[in-house]
Amino acid sequence: MRLSPRVITTLTITMCASALLAGCASPASTPAAGEESPLSEFFSSAYGGNLSPEEQERKFAEDERQREELVAQCMAEEGFEYAPNLPSASMSMPVGGDEWNPDSREWVSQYGYGMINFPGRDDSAPGDETGYEDPNADYVTSLSTSEQQAFNEALNGPILDEEDMPGDGEPMEWDWTTAGCYGWAEHERGAIDPTTSDEHKPLMDAVNAFYENTANSAELSEIDAAWSSCMADAGQPGFSTQVDAQVSINEEMNALHENADETGPDEAGMDALAEKEIELALVDLDCRKKTDYRQKQQDVQFEQEQQFVDDHKTELEALRADLEQGS
Repeated sequence: MRLSPRVITTLTITMCASALLAGCASPASTPAAGEESPLSEFFSSAYGGNLSPEEQERKFAEDERQREELVAQCMAEEGFEYAPNLPSASMSMPVGGDEWNPDSREWVSQYGYGMINFPGRDDSAPGDETGYEDPNADYVTSLSTSEQQAFNEALNGPILDEEDMPGDGEPMEWDWTTAGCYGWAEHERGAIDPTTSDEHKPLMDAVNAFYENTANSAELSEIDAAWSSCMADAGQPGFSTQVDAQVSINEEMNALHENADETGPDEAGMDALAEKEIELALVDLDCRKKTDYRQKQQDVQFEQEQQFVDDHKTELEALRADLEQGS
């Protein structure tokens, strides 16, 4: 399924459970500027959240340099040429917080949910000067089809057969031994994520269960029910939760992409859907404001996360210590 830009961060509370550990705020709400939810705040320092943007970028660049040099060593041992693939452009997000404002009527009137149209969409067209070129592109192109397949398998590991793919709702477990030279490089750097270890599995299971339970909590259901009633009164019935409205547009967009030809999805269909997206998002925005949706969800989220932190403080501190040691 094709997910539109940034919608993946707002689909469900449960989707954020793992990403939360990298400083992601639960999509239950959009905290006011400067606010972090208790769990996000707890982990942000362990993942470098206490570093300045410049320090974070330097750390990222050094991590990338080490990783790519190890990958090049590994690929040479596999019999391939490989130049360390180090993008020269800044890794900063192209869309900043000031440009992404889905609670502003002016913004929503232009972009809707930001699925089809969004700030910066046309700023990185193919062929523009992004400061990045894959140094291995010419070499890979010079290889035969079978050699290209072998190159990619050596680099990333074999493609999983369908029977080896996880079932619905099951997480994809990363195994460095089957992830090619990238996996080997991560292992050599000691960059194995402690959140995937057996030691911290009970805590991570508890985090996932927490978000699943929060998503279905009576407090949030009551907030969604008020929002849903407002939507129906405004001529947009059929949505039980606020995220259902966004998902409905995403599903229609996926269908257009799935039926696309070599030139891309039907342009008229995309234009019509963009108008529909804006119309729906505006009603959604009005109902969120009318029901004080964001603030009420944030209050519930923060209260429940704080209780979780209090109940699991020892385990969380142990995990954070391991994260800090490996950062």
